[in-house]
Amino acid sequence: MAEKCVLAYSGGLDTSVAIQWIAEKYNVDIIAVAVDVGEEKDYEGIRAKGEKVGAVESIVVDAKQEFFDDYITRAIAANLTYERKYVAFTALARPLLAQKQVEVAIQRGAKYVAHGCTGKGNDQVRFEVSYAALQPDLEIIAPAREWGMTREEEIDYANERGIPVPVGKKNPYSTDTNMWGRSIECGIIEDPSLEAPDDAWEWTASPMEAPDDPRYVTVRFEAGVPVALDDQAMGGVELVTALNAIGGEHGVGRVNMMENRLVGIKSRELYECPAATILLEAHKDLESLVLDRETMHFKQHLELKYSEMVYYGLWFTPLRLALDAFMQQTQQPVSGEVTVKLFKGKAEAVARQSEQSLYDLSLATYGDQDIFDQSSSRGFIELFGLPAKVVSMVRGLQG
Repeated sequence: MAEKCVLAYSGGLDTSVAIQWIAEKYNVDIIAVAVDVGEEKDYEGIRAKGEKVGAVESIVVDAKQEFFDDYITRAIAANLTYERKYVAFTALARPLLAQKQVEVAIQRGAKYVAHGCTGKGNDQVRFEVSYAALQPDLEIIAPAREWGMTREEEIDYANERGIPVPVGKKNPYSTDTNMWGRSIECGIIEDPSLEAPDDAWEWTASPMEAPDDPRYVTVRFEAGVPVALDDQAMGGVELVTALNAIGGEHGVGRVNMMENRLVGIKSRELYECPAATILLEAHKDLESLVLDRETMHFKQHLELKYSEMVYYGLWFTPLRLALDAFMQQTQQPVSGEVTVKLFKGKAEAVARQSEQSLYDLSLATYGDQDIFDQSSSRGFIELFGLPAKVVSMVRGLQG
């Protein structure tokens, strides 16, 4: 009996080619596993396609709710953003995909797990580090690192073997989607000196063609988790889906950036993430209202590290768990409502309120309600500036 290999299957070019290539080279039975994390596509069709292409078994796992509950909520708590622009939705989902793949491998007694990631990208690291953390004994097959085919040669390989793929040489974009965002790469996008082509964008309207009137949305958070939109209680998956549609209509969430990949390559990347953009804008704004200064500033340092760890694929690690514990503690007072203005590609928090607010009008105002004793500032400044004064007295002005 042939050994079994569980392949992370998307139905796209790389993994469809991989089914036949791995089966032929390694003489194994392929079990294709597709995980639904919110991409709106025909998963029954993908399941059937996996079997048609050559898998002995093709499975679809619905993990949308788990993705929101266990991953997106943590991303919001940490304001997850890599290099100040990318909300790292692909990186965020990869550990969950790997986990579901490993679960099937254990259930079916498989010797191998496989993915279709290129040897030049980040996803190979995210999958394989997750495999190692979850089930170290599994052997890994990474066909895209072995077969040496260009993207055009993969398309030829697929056409020669009757493998249906959703790309062609005239439309060579590679995309990846989940409920938290959509990525677009390859083709003309690889030339950073050129403006991104209009046909690359699908989720978002051009800001220039977006409605001329702004749209206001109000998001309610409870302990850092979004629970309602415009006074209507919603589950997380429903809320994110709604904001993707609303934000996309107003051109919100487009990202066009040069990105530093983990493997050391700079790449030009396009992303669409309307809901993530709106929710992170609202969440950060609410935190600024309810968190004390020292906690907020220290948290911002840790957010950078957290974002790097997720991007690098270090989800199943002790440090990520420790950082999550800190983030979750900071979220206890993050309850309230934030109104975000959506207009011509921009999402801007314009109003906020919370029972946990640390804002005190009588301290902040310059009007007749002011109770702040300004005379106390002199002593504060003297003590605050004392170290600088002492250095200057002893050594003179430095620099």
